[in-house]
Amino acid sequence: MAADPSNIPLSLYVHLPWCERKCPYCDFNSHENFDVGDEDTYIAALLRDLEQQESRILGRKPASIFIGGGTPSLFSGPSIARLLEGINRVWGIDKGTEITLEANPGSAEVARFKAYRDAGVSRVSIGVQSFDNQHLARLGRIHQSDQAKAAIAAATSIFSDWNIDLMHGLPEQTVEQAIADIATAIAFGGTHISWYQLTIERNTRFWSNPPLLPEEDELTTIQETGASLLGDSGFAQYEVSAWAREGRLSQHNMNYWEFGDYLGIGAGAHGKLTTEDGQIIRTQRTRLPKDYLSGILSNMPTIDQAIPPQDLAAEFMMNALRLRGGVDVSIFSRRTGQSQASLEPARTVLQKRGLLTDAGARLQTTQLGYRFLNSVSAEFLAR
Repeated sequence: MAADPSNIPLSLYVHLPWCERKCPYCDFNSHENFDVGDEDTYIAALLRDLEQQESRILGRKPASIFIGGGTPSLFSGPSIARLLEGINRVWGIDKGTEITLEANPGSAEVARFKAYRDAGVSRVSIGVQSFDNQHLARLGRIHQSDQAKAAIAAATSIFSDWNIDLMHGLPEQTVEQAIADIATAIAFGGTHISWYQLTIERNTRFWSNPPLLPEEDELTTIQETGASLLGDSGFAQYEVSAWAREGRLSQHNMNYWEFGDYLGIGAGAHGKLTTEDGQIIRTQRTRLPKDYLSGILSNMPTIDQAIPPQDLAAEFMMNALRLRGGVDVSIFSRRTGQSQASLEPARTVLQKRGLLTDAGARLQTTQLGYRFLNSVSAEFLAR
């Protein structure tokens, strides 16, 4: 059987690729030297990009919209309003659709929060990373702790849903400092916290000049203590690095992990789409903003790559098993077009090792399996 795209939710990812300054740990497609004079040109290109890919929507309404970067909050409220108005013209946005915008805590960006809400943004994700000024400096962040706290206070007064983006395992960070960060985030009473360990990625300044990071036993203590604190404070872990209060998880994140479709527009934007004939493809736009703009003007197609059918089980499981509660096994067939039998014998082997539960209706790791998630996913790839 083939996957039926009409039964697969489709989200939209919009990439705004500029930052005021590139952080030494960041391997995302972000670029310095933002010019406000480029806003109108780039918004127009994004909408043209969407129009060029309109045939891939296949009549579906956006399940969610995520405006990421880069630093999207460098763009003005009117620019974000033009963007969302254009998306609505092409696609049609249902009332209540989750629309998230990533924001930095700088005072100029925070001053735009109300304009973003008025434009249609329903949720902001604030890139705090730490509340410790010393660690913010080591991370190359350009905001201070008091600016982060002011941004969160502003978000609280304007949005009903907002996320704090926080890292741990920072250069020379102690266990006490890491727990102080997560305790400060919890104290603001928000709905969602993204809390993840700093990793050193290729093509970053930290890769070329590695900082001194906490030892493995310290990282374990941070993770276990922080998780306990979050749980005791009413936050449930629903994904490897995502914690939310009941009913307040990110719909956009859930669509990724449940192997839904998403259309990507913008420089370097990625997408995952199911075609009318049931084929599943990955898409990408060229990374450099100037190349992206010239490519859109010349109607350059996206860079597409089909996922081989034999890789679909591993691709699905690498996403779905990140969810703490796993997924219903029926989702696998609906999203991949493959029978549940294709998950065997890897599923049986992992159950015997105590890494996957033996609940027939769900695909879910055990507590031990969640600790060794990469090894669990690799079992499906190997087979």
